Amino acid sequence: MNGGHVRAVHHGPTGLFLTCLLVLGALGGTAGLAVPGRVVGVLCAAVVSVATAVATTRHRTSVLGPADRVTLARCALACGVAALTADSFFGIGSRRVLVGMAAVALALDWVDGQVARRTGTASAFGAALDMEVDAFLLVVLSVEVAYSFGSWVLLIGAARYALLVAAWLVPWLRRPVPTRYWAKVVAAVQGVVLLAAAADVLPVGVVSAALAAALALLAESFGHQVWWLAHRRAAEERRTSRSYEVVR
Repeated sequence: MNGGHVRAVHHGPTGLFLTCLLVLGALGGTAGLAVPGRVVGVLCAAVVSVATAVATTRHRTSVLGPADRVTLARCALACGVAALTADSFFGIGSRRVLVGMAAVALALDWVDGQVARRTGTASAFGAALDMEVDAFLLVVLSVEVAYSFGSWVLLIGAARYALLVAAWLVPWLRRPVPTRYWAKVVAAVQGVVLLAAAADVLPVGVVSAALAAALALLAESFGHQVWWLAHRRAAEERRTSRSYEVVR
């Protein structure tokens, strides 16, 4: 029984790693993926597969739903984008393929949500997995775009992870927050703007302004989350203080 459970839990991460390798192999045959891209792609595939295995164990998830599999397909595409980004730093690789894969990965973000709702398979694990894949793709795209527009663009990709580090240092930042539709809109805007910047089809001034606006929206979104948590913590401390005074 336990052996079967372990195999079921790790089927998703193993499948993800194999899918990433298939994507990298396809890129090698079509986009001429070079050594830097292959190395980065395999490393990303290994890291995201291990992270997925840890997450499935933590959430006690033995079966991945159809929406989860779409999300993992997005993750494999993101690894391909990371590989092409690595090649781009050496002046090789195909920008067209990179942009195309990133566009498909971003579009599938809408698809996996629809699949989860229509099949009734939405879960806390699926939501967390979706968020982390979004964050990973934004990091990759921000690295690609920062090469042309400046290192400040990396703040877009780093914001999510900066908040995770802050939450590790400050426990009350780990508390759940109410779902905010605006936060989802802001996250989508980051991907669209970074994709437009990577495509290099709009005037530099327009793209720079759009990137700055996207970063400002992201700062507002995360700032609102921190403010809400701080406000809740202060309210709880006031209630605790009043209760203590009543007891005295």
